[in-house]
Amino acid sequence: MNLLVTGGCGFIGSNFLRLLRQLRPDWRLMNIDALRPGGRMENIQDLAGDTQVSFVRGDINDRALIEPLIDEADAIVNFAAESHVDRSILDAAPFVESNVRGVQSLLDAMRTVDPESKKRLVHVSTDEVYGSLSLDDDHRFTEASPLRPSSPYSASKAGGDLLILAACRTFNMNACVTRCGNNFGPRQFPEKLIPLIIDRALRGLTIPIYGDGRQVRDWIHVDDHGEALLHVLEQGQPGEVFNIGADNEQANLDVARLILDAVGASDELIRYVADRPGHDRRYSVDASRLMKRTGWRPTRSTPLTWPEALREVVRWYTSNRQWFTHVEDEAYRAYMAAQYANRLPH
Repeated sequence: MNLLVTGGCGFIGSNFLRLLRQLRPDWRLMNIDALRPGGRMENIQDLAGDTQVSFVRGDINDRALIEPLIDEADAIVNFAAESHVDRSILDAAPFVESNVRGVQSLLDAMRTVDPESKKRLVHVSTDEVYGSLSLDDDHRFTEASPLRPSSPYSASKAGGDLLILAACRTFNMNACVTRCGNNFGPRQFPEKLIPLIIDRALRGLTIPIYGDGRQVRDWIHVDDHGEALLHVLEQGQPGEVFNIGADNEQANLDVARLILDAVGASDELIRYVADRPGHDRRYSVDASRLMKRTGWRPTRSTPLTWPEALREVVRWYTSNRQWFTHVEDEAYRAYMAAQYANRLPH
C-alpha cells in the first residue's frame, strides 16, 4: 500500500503515521504538510531516517504538487486543516482556504488522476460540525444528526464534509468522512486545552478556564482515533460517514483538576476567564455504527482507562519539556497574545 497522508506533521496526523509504522510496517507512507501553526517538523523527528516515510512541504491547494502524489498513492487520508476555534473567530479566511477550498482542490486533483474513482479517500472531520448539546440530557450525536456548526472553524469543516459527500453522489468517488471527538496525546500544539494546562501548571502559572468550566467534551486518545481511521480506510464503503468516540465525556474543569493533581500542583492555579463567543456546551458522539461495521473498539480512553491515560500523557510532556520550547517561537507567542488578549491571566 502506498498511502498519502495530508497534514501528517500535525498532532493527529503525525501520531497516525507513527501508529501505521507499527501496525502496517510494509506500507509506504507519503506525508505532505504546509507546516502552518500546528504542523511541525519536530512532530516527525523520529521518522526522519525511516525509508518507508517521505515528506513533501506543500499545500493541498497546489494542484501541480498534489496531483503527482495522488497519482502515486493507492489511498489518501486527509488531516490537512486549520483546526482551532479561537483562531477562526479572530480570522476565518485561512479556515475557508484550507478546510473548504483545500478539500475541493483535493477532490478535483483526485478526479484528474483517478477518473474511475478507484483510490480511497478518508477525510478526517470533527464532531463540532453537529453543534452543541445540552448538559441536561443524555442525547448523543449520530451520523444522521443535522449539521449545526457554531463557529467559523466548524462551519468550514462542515463545508468540506458536504463537498466530499456530494462528490460521492455526483461523481461516484470512493470517499468516507469521519467525525471524531476531542483528541489528547503527545505532541499536541499547546494552544489546545490539555497541553496548555500541562505547560502552565509545570511552570506554576495560572490556568485559564473559559466561563464556568462545565463545558463537556468527548475525549479520545489520539491512538484510539488512529486505529479507528485505519478500520475505516480498510473497511469503509464510498459515501459512508462514521462518528469516532470513546463515550468518555469530561468537563473542562475536571480535566484541569486531574492534570493539576498529576503534576502535584494546586487547584488554586485555576482562574475563570471570559467565555469565548458561541462556546458549545457539550459534545458527545455515538460511535456504535463504526463499532458494528468494523469491530473497532477504543482501549486507551474509555471512562475506566481515561484517568491513567491522561496521567501517561502528562508524564510524556513532563519528560519532554523541550517540546514546548520547539513551538514557542515568536510567531506563536504573538498569536497567543492576540488570542487571549484581556482574557488570559499571566
